[in-house]
Amino acid sequence: ITFTAAAGACLKALVEPRDLIVANGRFEATTWTASVVGPPLGLAAIGLFGPVLTVVADAASYLLSALGIRAIGGSEPRPVRPESTRQRHPGAVLEGWRYILANPALRPLLFNTALVNSLIMASVPLLAVLMLGRLGFAPWQYGLAFSVPCLGGLAGSRLARPLAARYGRDRTMRVAGSLRACWPLGLAFVGPGSGGLVLVMTVEFGLILFSSLFNTLLGAHRLEHTANDRVARTLSAWSVTTKTTAAAVTGLWGLLAGFTGSRTAIALAGVLLLATPLLLRAGARTEPTAEAPEPAQVAQETPTP
Repeated sequence: ITFTAAAGACLKALVEPRDLIVANGRFEATTWTASVVGPPLGLAAIGLFGPVLTVVADAASYLLSALGIRAIGGSEPRPVRPESTRQRHPGAVLEGWRYILANPALRPLLFNTALVNSLIMASVPLLAVLMLGRLGFAPWQYGLAFSVPCLGGLAGSRLARPLAARYGRDRTMRVAGSLRACWPLGLAFVGPGSGGLVLVMTVEFGLILFSSLFNTLLGAHRLEHTANDRVARTLSAWSVTTKTTAAAVTGLWGLLAGFTGSRTAIALAGVLLLATPLLLRAGARTEPTAEAPEPAQVAQETPTP
């Protein structure tokens, strides 16, 4: 959470506003590439070197990450904060939430993101119980069902810029955010055998495709609508809210599944997801802060990667 907040503030200082969509698209593509490549490489490494050396190598990779961050070089302007925010007080930790809740561009998007992520994550353990238990899928089939669809994340991150340039960023974000909510309901109908495996992979591919497209545009939108001196606190509050909500809803859905069964609980999460696009109608239409150009200008001026 701390790194995400600091990275967002650093990104806004290093990247021109017109390049934010491209930058967020590349981060999104990197995330989904790791999701596709990482697990197979990890399993191969365990087979060749054993679990202990694999874990040590994984730990060493974080040192490479630190060296990569250090290699960024350059400098960023020292943040200038209003006099009223310089005083340290116990309520300062809540400033990120106050800023989001008072911002009509960020408030509905936070609620939408928290609800969508929570309802999607709540179905994951239930689907694992259903597929690996009652439906009799092998562990490798379960892994395949969720790794191959991550290719949709690569496609979505690459489509974000051209679609935003053609149709407008705000409109594209609303459509992508609405379409990502339409897929999870299909997971309630998964059956055994190859047909069920294909169904899960199709649903996950569509979900990840539109989620990646939405997240790329949301990252740029969120930074543009956040003042420079509030980025770190805003992103911290955003991360804490979404992660805490996902954990709470996942636990609640586990209890629900104990009474209704996994399939019914998955279906209920899918039905509730269909209502979440209502929160997108307001957030994507609000003007950005004075520090950033218009969204349409960002989409039109973003250079080709």
